[in-house]
Amino acid sequence: MTHLNHLLLEPATMNAVDRAAADSGIDMWRMMENAGAAIASTALREYPQAKRYVVLCGPGNNGGDGYVAAHFLHSSGAVVGVYRFGPSPNRGDAGRATALWARTVEPIEAYEPDEGDVIIDALFGAGLARPLDSMLNALIDRCDAAALPVISADLPSGIDGRTGRFPAGSGQNARAFRASHTVTFMTNKPGHVLLPGREYCGTVALFDIGIPKRVVLSRDQAMRINEPELWKSSLRQASASDHKYKRGHLCVFGGPATATGAARLSAEAALKMGAGAVTLLAPREALHVNAAHLTAVMLKESSNETVESLVQDKRTSAFVLGPGFGVGDETCHLALALAEKPLVLDADGISSFSSNPETLFARLKQSACQTILTPHEGEFSRLFADLADDETLSKIDRAKSAAKRSNAVIIYKGADTVVAAPDGRAYANINGPPWLATAGSGDVLAGMCGALLAQGVSTFEAAAAAVWLHADTARTLGPGLTAETLASAVRPYQARAE
Repeated sequence: MTHLNHLLLEPATMNAVDRAAADSGIDMWRMMENAGAAIASTALREYPQAKRYVVLCGPGNNGGDGYVAAHFLHSSGAVVGVYRFGPSPNRGDAGRATALWARTVEPIEAYEPDEGDVIIDALFGAGLARPLDSMLNALIDRCDAAALPVISADLPSGIDGRTGRFPAGSGQNARAFRASHTVTFMTNKPGHVLLPGREYCGTVALFDIGIPKRVVLSRDQAMRINEPELWKSSLRQASASDHKYKRGHLCVFGGPATATGAARLSAEAALKMGAGAVTLLAPREALHVNAAHLTAVMLKESSNETVESLVQDKRTSAFVLGPGFGVGDETCHLALALAEKPLVLDADGISSFSSNPETLFARLKQSACQTILTPHEGEFSRLFADLADDETLSKIDRAKSAAKRSNAVIIYKGADTVVAAPDGRAYANINGPPWLATAGSGDVLAGMCGALLAQGVSTFEAAAAAVWLHADTARTLGPGLTAETLASAVRPYQARAE
């Protein structure tokens, strides 16, 4: 069952939802009243001590929401000041909202921030796709200097709701209101979850203003906020008849003697994640180094004969290649051979295809989607340079296009990690804490992905679950974690849910 609080819709699609609702006979004025009431109630709940609520209204429907909010705030006995940018709306529901206020409206240029003001930003909302003008930038600077709280209607003005970035052409002087709270309606937008937009939104409150769920879902773009409800039913359930190979045998490839730690992190995380057996394959000169650190993880030399045997062995469930392995032709040849089975291609495994990504993509298109690619920003640009350079694309757009091109599930890593599948599905992850940005954390994630693939979890759900659990583990540990403590703290989702 799809919950609207997980759904992400682009602003243009949300506009189409509004039009479809109107065409079906729904009273859109009532929707605007509900939106304005949601803004006003949030302001009164969060800032009851305000000396004055200052409502900044734009010329469109976002401004209409602001005029309605001003009306409800005034009706509650609050002191309210309304300032407009551009002409006051005089048509449609926004014009009706202006008439509802029917009190003094001053031009926005006249507003001077004052101590005790709470600003309600109802200028543009999520649909803004052009830079703010210099006058508004200067106003934002004055509000920031005064440290006034801001409640934004739909999305902080200055942020593109589709990309989460400043609109194209903003340049070095880009500004946006930095809201303490954002009030949005029916669904979240990509700008609420992608950076830097997420940092400008503050606490996001989602309100149902009365559009039927069926109308919203009729425009579903297969984008979601990554949450356990989306994938937990896909996870393997333990059985009394389980043995280690039934729970999945994962093979992790390690690098030379001077770079063994990354693969061990992946292997340890995989065991903790529930893989029944994990084998680390390493060059002969690295065997003694790894042997000194491994206990439950099995160790084998990574000879050509061993690799061929493991690929053919039905008890081998999945592979992880890349962490600390090294960049080069050997890595490419090995990756192409391992793609016969579920595979996590990470780090050096990705970078090795920088000069010939189409070779990898052609191989992955020969089989059902069973490979996870885990690029960070730099690695993504090596495989998908044209997508990375296209400033019109959001991070979700890029991940979806990369997944379709490669026929792989993409984990586009970062503080706003996006997981995308070739069929167009995309989940944006929002639970990752800043202290997860530490050396080796990606190796842990690769092992977690591999463990879930080894247990038979479908590729997209395995990636989405691993990303969420990886971040949740880090959040539980708190600041100061290292990759070693992260790997040792990994647990299957079932253990966390109990």
